[in-house]
Amino acid sequence: MKNLSISRRYAKALMLIGEEDGNADQYRKELDEIVELFDTNVELEKAVNNPLFDKNDRRNVLTSVLEKTSFSRVMKSFLVLLFDKRRIVFLRDISEFYKKLADELNGVVHATLVSATALSAEATDKIKQGLAKRVGKKIILDVEQDADLIGGIVTKIGDLVLDGSVKTQLFNMRESLKRGERV
Repeated sequence: MKNLSISRRYAKALMLIGEEDGNADQYRKELDEIVELFDTNVELEKAVNNPLFDKNDRRNVLTSVLEKTSFSRVMKSFLVLLFDKRRIVFLRDISEFYKKLADELNGVVHATLVSATALSAEATDKIKQGLAKRVGKKIILDVEQDADLIGGIVTKIGDLVLDGSVKTQLFNMRESLKRGERV
């Protein structure tokens, strides 16, 4: 849990800088690029993060690599700061939190749509448009399948859950019958 709060704090700090200088989207792209660089060059990540190597040597490796990139001065300084504060190991989490903050800044909301069966592209688009109207923002929809729902769909947008599944309807009917209510 502490790691998440650390990652969130650094992502927010970078976002504040990005909002102030107008480069928030650029920093998002650069974070993606450095994460991809670490993903494709595992040895580089090990060389930077491995505490068995001398700290100054690891810092020199990082700064040498950053000098060869086209990253902004702010991003290079941010990555060196992460290294100096021993937070570079949280880079992926920082990047994920930053993406969420950038999406919020751009009026984009992530939603999850869970259905019992595969939905057509047309049905998915209609649901996406309906959700966008409801929240007044652009929606990025992640579609999943769960046969346990029996039928219907469940949509999650942040803390809001719209449950129209047959499974939930049957559960609610059962609970009503247990309480002696008319269905």
